[in-house]
Amino acid sequence: MYHLGHMGFGTYINERREDLASEPQDRRSYSLRQVANRVGIQPSYLSKVERELVAPPSEATIRALARELGEDADFLLALADKVAQDILDIIMQRPQVFCTLIRRLKKMPTEVIDRMMSENGDNNGL
Repeated sequence: MYHLGHMGFGTYINERREDLASEPQDRRSYSLRQVANRVGIQPSYLSKVERELVAPPSEATIRALARELGEDADFLLALADKVAQDILDIIMQRPQVFCTLIRRLKKMPTEVIDRMMSENGDNNGL
């Protein structure tokens, strides 16, 4: 599961990219330059992101990085201290209800949340 302590977004992206680059059986290149080009950003910008010299990129760029690195976009957005726009739109429909619900979920045991998710057709849990 995703419990990373205080690891920053850039550090996580760098480690994930380097892990993928170290797999010899994978023919796809995960050099900083190749990943940046496939995501549609400048390599120098990705380098600054990975070294935590600039703030995390936009939601669209984070989603592209998630696809490229085989990561969950919502996880990377959360690591970047961002919330997906579709989630914000849902919250804004009934902010008091959803904020209360999230605060209550925080106090629930993981097993209870996982059971609720599986009962509602989501086998991924939280």
